[in-house]
Amino acid sequence: MHNNVILSGVGLWTPEHTISNEELISAYNAYADHFNEVNKADIEAGKIAPKPHSSAEFVEKASGIKSRYIYEKEGVLDIHRMRPVIQERSDDEISQQAEIAIEAAKKALADANKQASDIDAVIVSCAYTQRSYPAIAIEVQEALGIEGFGFDMLVACSAATFGMHRAYEMVSAKTARAVLVINPELVSPQINYTDRDSHFIFGDVATATVIESSETAEPGKGFDLLSTKALTKFSNNIRSNFGYMTHATDADPFGPDKLFHQEGRKVFKEVCPLAAAHITEHLQQHDLVPENLKRWWLHQANINMNSLISKKLLGREATAEEAPIVLDTYANTASAGSVIAFALHHQDLQKGDYGLLCSFGAGYSIGSLLVQKR
Repeated sequence: MHNNVILSGVGLWTPEHTISNEELISAYNAYADHFNEVNKADIEAGKIAPKPHSSAEFVEKASGIKSRYIYEKEGVLDIHRMRPVIQERSDDEISQQAEIAIEAAKKALADANKQASDIDAVIVSCAYTQRSYPAIAIEVQEALGIEGFGFDMLVACSAATFGMHRAYEMVSAKTARAVLVINPELVSPQINYTDRDSHFIFGDVATATVIESSETAEPGKGFDLLSTKALTKFSNNIRSNFGYMTHATDADPFGPDKLFHQEGRKVFKEVCPLAAAHITEHLQQHDLVPENLKRWWLHQANINMNSLISKKLLGREATAEEAPIVLDTYANTASAGSVIAFALHHQDLQKGDYGLLCSFGAGYSIGSLLVQKR
């Protein structure tokens, strides 16, 4: 089974800084103690709730996460700050998000053996962009010397797969020879490090892929991109309300509801069956069943979610070879998780092997791509 669209290159940029569960929990617990002491009278009067302690063991059991990479570590572990220290750049300097996007893009281009002149479009697709306009994608396009066009997409944790969907459609329609899809997930500024239930979830990273025509791809290199499938279903269970409207509403622009927050148990209960059904239906379109897949590159949000999804699909837990896990060291990297798993765990596949990338997240949104090794 072949198609005219090829996933020919992948790039992964990893920050130099890491934060272990032990470091993060130590800082959070110290913050909780300080908060409870400062607010002792109101807590005793029942006006506010005390901050509970956490533990590294709780985090690992609840999520599978042991550590995470972070763009800037300074400030996160300071109990009087609890957020990264990132210096603002002038309009004449390249933005932080474009900077990490370029690093991942260069790796993907090299992997696909492509030059800037080979690329017709740039899509920056991620959970957050650091500004509304000009688009980060256009900034990256300019920095890399790519002609054509670029645009940003925001689809939360499904942004990477949805961006690759758009690239697939462009190449299929012959409106682009090759598309560079980049996922610069600089999410640490949107984390509420004072919230026990979510402060440990995310890490920073940047990934990129090259989607191109079989007419331009190197013979035998990469993966045939057989088809894509997408689903959205509205839910408030994962939400971030940060935006320009706070200038008019006079709300606190950095209040808890403006940062990432979720109803984790509801997400687990509702998304797992949606994702399993989505994957099953996608495979059925090709007369395939889960057992036909050599590799799953699933969204890296929570190890318990991935385990339950694989059980629904296979009737058992998937092996580490079938569904590799990277969230133990990378944590949840929003949309980039499945691409990280692909980048680190695809080299052993043989010609004809099937694989599937799948993401799921806020929206709800689910995106998948079925590929076959060339």
